[in-house]
Amino acid sequence: MTVSRLFRPLPVFAGLALLATGGVVLAQIEGGTRGSAPIDSSGDYEVGGITVDVGAKSADAARLGGWRIAQRKGWQQLSRRLGGGGAMISDGALDSIVSGIVVENEQIGLTRYVARLGVLFDRGRAGAILGIASYESRSAPMLVIPVVWSGGVGQVFEQRTAWQQAWARYRTGNSSIDYARPAGTGPDALLLNVGQTGRPGRGWWRTILNQYGASDVLIPVVTLQRQYPGGPVIGQFQARHGPDNRFLGSFSLKVATSAGIPQLLDAGVKRMDDLYQAALRSGYLRPDASLLPPPAPEPVVDDTVIPTDALDGVVDNLPGVGAGIAITLQFETPNAGTVSATESTLRAIAGVRSADTTSLALGGVSLMRVMFDGDPAMLKTALEARGYQVVGSGQTIRIRRAATLPPPVLPLDDSTTRATPRP
Repeated sequence: MTVSRLFRPLPVFAGLALLATGGVVLAQIEGGTRGSAPIDSSGDYEVGGITVDVGAKSADAARLGGWRIAQRKGWQQLSRRLGGGGAMISDGALDSIVSGIVVENEQIGLTRYVARLGVLFDRGRAGAILGIASYESRSAPMLVIPVVWSGGVGQVFEQRTAWQQAWARYRTGNSSIDYARPAGTGPDALLLNVGQTGRPGRGWWRTILNQYGASDVLIPVVTLQRQYPGGPVIGQFQARHGPDNRFLGSFSLKVATSAGIPQLLDAGVKRMDDLYQAALRSGYLRPDASLLPPPAPEPVVDDTVIPTDALDGVVDNLPGVGAGIAITLQFETPNAGTVSATESTLRAIAGVRSADTTSLALGGVSLMRVMFDGDPAMLKTALEARGYQVVGSGQTIRIRRAATLPPPVLPLDDSTTRATPRP
């Protein structure tokens, strides 16, 4: 299994400091029991797969010499890739623009260092030397929900998974997709699960996307099939998008043993990113218009002219006029659609400045904060006129939909109709 480490910062002479930094990054991935925070979301240029084989008087000297050579080779590859021709610059200039070294694989001997390395270059400084713009247009923020199926069980953040860790390791700086990658802690396991990926309801999706600052959702799915314990593993990958779980593309990868699953998933993340970037270029990743907040209702304009003298001494006596009164409203929420429907109903009532759910309990009783201009009794009356049962008074009330009463039960008429004889 190849271990990836990120060393920041990179003064070439500070070997011990780099080792300490690498340990911190590994702890960020391996600590805890659920979820992994992304280790790098910067926009650095990355050049990987650089092989070095250096001999020196000591292991430290060989290692630092290998990193120096990797910087030079990495700069030449980056310069050619960005149209700079591959011209070399001084080692001092390289030290100022290299922001990290990635150790993909290394073997350290007493006087020899053999490794496969990657080099991270600061985007702004490297772009200034090469004379190119460091700005790159990216997509709207996309929430990532990595789903892994193994043994017939689907997981996202319920437990720490190798698929979520692979997305946390992936450096998204060179991608045109602006990924929003949850860490998997806190409420992530409750809000983002396999069941949610199959729910097309836009109201609840809008709530989730607002929670994570995203405009749309990406659902990368992998199904792991183990041939036998410790044997070959096949990964079937699917790129999906949007609240409708729309299919974009798929591919399969295979490794010889279970020990190669991290490499399998790292390669899967890279190819998955390629699929999403291709979909973005083709216009398939446009944000869904149905995920935008619903438009506010048009205000009702009353053309009735009221003399100013009639309002003297009335407006000043209204409680909370100008700033609004904060009313705590309790309401039952059997499903996500009830939240949006209740908020829309409250906002349509005259005098309501805002209505926002502050505590959500699906299947139970949620809390809403309502800012109302006027007496709370007026709000209670307006809610009753809309078919709600209102309990409580003052600034704390509870509402529920009035139950429809069954038709009255009438007694059976068992009497027999008899003809009245004529006199």
